[in-house]
Amino acid sequence: VPVQVRPEDGFSEIGQGSWEGLHRTVVTERYGEELAAWRRRPLEAWAPGGESIAEVAARVRPALRRLLGALAAGRPPGTLDRSHVRGYGDGPADQPWSLLVAHDGVFKVTLLTLFDLPLERFWMWSFELCGISVVDVVGGRATLRAHGLTDHLAPLLDERVQAEATHRQRSGGL
Repeated sequence: VPVQVRPEDGFSEIGQGSWEGLHRTVVTERYGEELAAWRRRPLEAWAPGGESIAEVAARVRPALRRLLGALAAGRPPGTLDRSHVRGYGDGPADQPWSLLVAHDGVFKVTLLTLFDLPLERFWMWSFELCGISVVDVVGGRATLRAHGLTDHLAPLLDERVQAEATHRQRSGGL
């Protein structure tokens, strides 16, 4: 059965306003005070013309509810009451799962929502470039099974690719 790919606007990258497309060093030079304030107080400061964390949460939370609702739709009672993450449960392989691809800021808000943590904790998680996190939701409760996995990238890390990745890491990621 082919995997269904469906875009979800609620999980779109955080709008960075005036910072959009600028190298990290340029943002620091031009907007140093605003950037420092955003890192200290993410609910009170953000990129000029960009989205606030509250605005991001206002679109991520309903998107997450839709995703979890779609996974639960039409499932027999009890099938979502045990883990279906390989190695963590005995559920059949055909049980609901989802792969969410997004930027780190959206993932931070998603994890804060799943774990019922305040948005003030926005900076508590760091994310590796192209890293994988595994969240198991059982009976409405989330468990972080893995975070920041990058072993899948090992075959790509020859010297040339590693140099390019280093350059990309330096070019963004506020």
